[in-house]
Amino acid sequence: MRAEMRDSLISLLDAAGPSGYEAAAATVWRQIAGEFADRIWGDIQGNSFAEIGAGGAPTVMLAGHVDEIGLMVHHVDDDGFIWVQGVGGWDPQVLVGQRVEVLTDAGPITGVVGRRAIHLIRRDDGEKAVKLKDLWIDIGASSGDEARAKVGIGDVAVIRSETLDLANDCLASRSIDNRVGAAVVLEALRLAKEAGCSAHVIAVATVQEEIGYMAGGGARTGAYGLDPQVGIVVDVTHATDHPTLDRKEHGDVRMGAGPVLARGAAINPVVYRRLHEAAKREGIDVQIQALPAMTGTDADAVRMSRAGVASGLVSVPNRYMHTPNQIVNLEDVERSARIIAGFLTQLEADAGFLPL
Repeated sequence: MRAEMRDSLISLLDAAGPSGYEAAAATVWRQIAGEFADRIWGDIQGNSFAEIGAGGAPTVMLAGHVDEIGLMVHHVDDDGFIWVQGVGGWDPQVLVGQRVEVLTDAGPITGVVGRRAIHLIRRDDGEKAVKLKDLWIDIGASSGDEARAKVGIGDVAVIRSETLDLANDCLASRSIDNRVGAAVVLEALRLAKEAGCSAHVIAVATVQEEIGYMAGGGARTGAYGLDPQVGIVVDVTHATDHPTLDRKEHGDVRMGAGPVLARGAAINPVVYRRLHEAAKREGIDVQIQALPAMTGTDADAVRMSRAGVASGLVSVPNRYMHTPNQIVNLEDVERSARIIAGFLTQLEADAGFLPL
C-alpha cells in the first residue's frame, strides 16, 4: 500500500464519527479528496462527494460509508452516572471496562464503561450475557449536576482507541467498518483519474449506514441525487478464518486472500463480471461471496434508487466486526481499490448493463 494511502486510512480510522454525527470523519475524507478530485461537495444528509470526469459517461457512483457504531447518552442519573443506548449493532459483552470518549459541544469527555465487579455478581447472573441497559459510563463526576454540566442528552460516544499495527500487514481499529470502504473509494477514484478514466465518477462517503436499515441511510438520497447508471459499493464482510466459525454455514472468506466480490439477486451480473475481469487483468486473486437476497450494505439502497442502478459490491475481509478491535489486511484494502479503478478505466461510454 502507498504510504500516503496508509496515512490517509489511519487518519480516517482515528476520527470519531458515529451514525448521524459523522462530521469529523467526513472532514478528513474531504481533505484527502481535495488533493486530487475535480470537485468536492456535500448534501443535506451529510454525505460527502468527490468527482472526476464531469461530462463523461457513464456516471458511476462509488460508495463507502463513513459512519461507525457508537453510543448515545439518554439519561444522566443523580449520582452522575451516564446511561446510553446503542447507535448501531453492539454486542454489549465487548463494552465492559472499555474507555470511551463522549463527544460534547465543548469537546470530548473521557470515561469508562462500568459494570459490577465479578466479586459482586451472583453466580447465576455471572453466567448470563450482559445487556446494554446494565452498563453505564462513569466520567468521574461526583453528582448529577456536575455530569449534566458536561454531558447532554443526545451526545454520542465512541470507544477511545488508536489504530494498531499488527503482524503481516494487518491493522486493528474500532472503525474498520467502514472507514476502509470510504478510503477504498477515494483511492479508486485517484487511480482512475491517474489512468485517464473517461467515465464520470463520483466517490461518496455515505452516512448513517449503520442505522439505515430499510431506509438506506445517506446512500439512498445520495444515489437519488446523482442518478448514476452504475453503483459500486465498498464495505467489509466477515472473515471466517478464525476459531468457532462453521464455514459450511458462513462461507469461506479469508483475510489476506484478496477482496471479496458478491454474487446474488441484488448484484447486477454484468457489473460482477466486469469487476471479476478487472481483477484478472490486475493479477489480483478474489474471493466470491454468495448473497442470495439483500446484501445488508449500501448496495441495497443504491440499486433501488429511481428506476434502478446496476450495482456491484466489493468487500474487504474483516475479523471481529462491530467490536473495539476489528482487523483487516492492508493488501486486501489496496487491491480492492485497484480492482475498482481497473473496472472504471475500461468502461465504454455506451456500456450496457442489462442482465438479459
